[in-house]
Order: sequence, then C-alpha cells, then structure tokens
Amino acid sequence: MYPQQNRNNRFYQSPRIIYYLLFLSCLVISIITAHPTFAHQVQISEDVGATLHIEPNDNPRAGEPTQAWFALTRKGGQAIPLAECDCELFIYAEPHTPGEPALIEPSLEAVTAERYQGIPGAEITFPKPGRYQLQLSGKPASEASFNPFQLEFEVTVAAGTVRNSENAPNVNNNTSTQDTNIRSGFTITVLALTIFVVLGIVFFILRGTKGRE
Repeated sequence: MYPQQNRNNRFYQSPRIIYYLLFLSCLVISIITAHPTFAHQVQISEDVGATLHIEPNDNPRAGEPTQAWFALTRKGGQAIPLAECDCELFIYAEPHTPGEPALIEPSLEAVTAERYQGIPGAEITFPKPGRYQLQLSGKPASEASFNPFQLEFEVTVAAGTVRNSENAPNVNNNTSTQDTNIRSGFTITVLALTIFVVLGIVFFILRGTKGRE
C-alpha cells in the first residue's frame, strides 16, 4: 500500500519536474542567445589608471557615431580632468604593427559623466566591424602631479547599418568575419547540447513514470 502511494506521489510530481526542466532550458537558451554584456575595461600605467566607457552599453557599431569617455584617475582615486592632462587618443585597426599610423585620431574634449567632471572624452565613428585598439597617452599639464602614461584598450565593433558598412573602407574584415563565425559556431554548439541534455532528462523521467504505472 505504501509503495503504491509513493508511486502516485512520484507520478504527480513528475510534471512539476518536467516544467522545471523546461523552464531552466528556456532560461539557458535566452542567456546564450541574448546580446553579450560588456564589462568596462580598466587599464593602469605607472600611477594613473582609466576606465573606458563606450556608449551604448560598451557595444559600438560600425559607421555610427559613438561617445567614448575615460574615467581617468591618479593613484588614490582622485580624478584627472582633461584640463590637467595633455592627452592624445589614437585608434588602430587590429592587428597593427608598431610605428604604423593611427587609423583615427579623434579630438578629445572635456565631458561630464556619472560622478566625473571634465574627464577626457571623444566622439568616434568606427569605419568597419572588427577589433580596434584605443591608445590613450598623456602627460601632466602645468602643475599636475602624475607620471606620463600610455593606456591601451581593446574594443570589438559590431556591424552597423548595411549602407555604412558598404561605404566605409575595409578594416580587418577577415579577422572580424572569423571572430563572428567562431562565436556563432560556439553558440549553436552550446545551444544544441543544452537542448539535447534537457530532452534526454525529460525522456528518462517519462520512461520511469510509465514503468511505475
């Protein structure tokens, strides 16, 4: 009698388990297929550090104006405004060789962002999808007290509108295509494995339930 009651309990609990597993599978799929979340990059050189922020959401697109700004701070966390720094920004298409001319040399301007006042910022339009290096260098202006520095940030630019991509010069197009193919293949593989595992678990649960009947 008691074993029969246990079997009935398992029978009624099995749909809940199935629904729970299906919910988990949908959650995993949504996480895999969602747009990636980009963390702000932080670089340190000598006694100066900077955090790079790129709008929107650290996910720039080719051919579209992008606002970038650097939360520049000296050791101890004190912000360094552009007025106290003779800063320059150079942008290179990756990979690049030392001594190669910069692809873009945007003008820096003082911007106010979050809790920072007058920090270096620039409007950037990346010509093509792919990998770029943002090189921020600077030295003290007037009586500012910090050492000369050079900070390098790696940025991946996503595809923009078709018109912008067609009109722009060709920049590391092969590298960008390969990276995109690798990420797409990895995503499909993980997605397929997730679905396979979930379906396998559901199959064995249903099989065990029918066997107990």
